[in-house]
Amino acid sequence: MNALTPAFAGTEQLPPVNARSLIADGSTRLIDLDGQIYTLRITRAGKLILTK
Repeated sequence: MNALTPAFAGTEQLPPVNARSLIADGSTRLIDLDGQIYTLRITRAGKLILTK
């Protein structure tokens, strides 16, 4: 894979999801994984942070 090849190319994975579409209203979204709650946050600098 090179810098121009998407990470999902050649695999059977789903294509990337736009993070802003996951967090439509505001800057945070709660995510449940097997009963554990995580917070996905977009910072003012446009970075993603996932915390437990």
